[in-house]
Amino acid sequence: MGEGLSGVTDPGSVRSRWAVAAEIGLTGLCLPAEYGGRDLGALDTALCLEAFGRACPDTGLVFGVAAHLLACCVPIRDFAAEPVRAPLLGRLASGSAIAANAITEEEAGSDVTHMAMTARKEGDAYILDGEKSFVSNGPVADVIVTYGVSDPAAGYLGISAFAVPADLPGITAGATYQKMGLHGCQASWVRFQGCRVPDEYRLGVDGQGSAIFQHSMMWERACLFGAYVGLMDRQLELCVERAKKRRQFGRSIGGFQAISHRIVRMRQRLEGARLLLYRACWAVDEGHADEMTVGLAKAAVSEASVANSLDSVQIFGAAGYLSGGAEQQLRDCVPSTLFSGTTEIQYELAAMEMGL
Repeated sequence: MGEGLSGVTDPGSVRSRWAVAAEIGLTGLCLPAEYGGRDLGALDTALCLEAFGRACPDTGLVFGVAAHLLACCVPIRDFAAEPVRAPLLGRLASGSAIAANAITEEEAGSDVTHMAMTARKEGDAYILDGEKSFVSNGPVADVIVTYGVSDPAAGYLGISAFAVPADLPGITAGATYQKMGLHGCQASWVRFQGCRVPDEYRLGVDGQGSAIFQHSMMWERACLFGAYVGLMDRQLELCVERAKKRRQFGRSIGGFQAISHRIVRMRQRLEGARLLLYRACWAVDEGHADEMTVGLAKAAVSEASVANSLDSVQIFGAAGYLSGGAEQQLRDCVPSTLFSGTTEIQYELAAMEMGL
């Protein structure tokens, strides 16, 4: 697959695998048909990502495509100005261009409203200065959706959003991070130094960045985790097969309650998380999604994926500790409780919705 234990993946290998995903329409699932997309709603998008996650063992690739689609293409679809909307969406839907979402900073993770990146208005352009960290697809991105402070005195209403061509002068992507998992998705820091971005690449109006980010996160938290539902579905099937075939003390290990009950709990977590996810996507499609509905679904899927992966390692025993298989699934699932807002942030949002 072109990757080693260091987590460094050859860019050409990333592009070739990306092309396979693009060929079957995965890079444009929820984009308008007029630009080459599939015109799918949130639920159908999640169902496609679920199938992708189930069939593709490279969860990093699945995550990279989903991040491109939901954190980047969705805000461009809904907020880009017409002069750039059509050409950008056409390339993104076809997969000929890869998008990266750059919002996190070293000192602005969960609290993104305290970012240091600035977007200073100068004539018919904005000058971007700052550095973003943990940018998924960053080293291979053709388009970067990013956010900067355009009015420091306005707080939440002083952040603006941009869809920036990655080849503009003043943009530098760092070396690929060596990560615990998701090796098929390259990530790095991205630095903007005096980067002049024409007005036409701004998303929405000046100061609308926070609302645009929340809009994209609603889609990402609702849909992206369909990929992890798919992973858990495949994982459960493998565990059932292992429990039937592996024999100890004269019988299959699935005949021991310690194993059979563990597998049933895996199924219970999976089905509960799946239903919460489907409900969240349905709410997005119906136009009445809220932070609690989407946040609880995101938390349920990500926490279930980690718990089920730990169970999978236990069921496979020593074989589960070998590189690949159950071990790789665990490494790929751990970050799901961190990106798109940590589990703790989802619980905070739900608590606020409940008036606590």
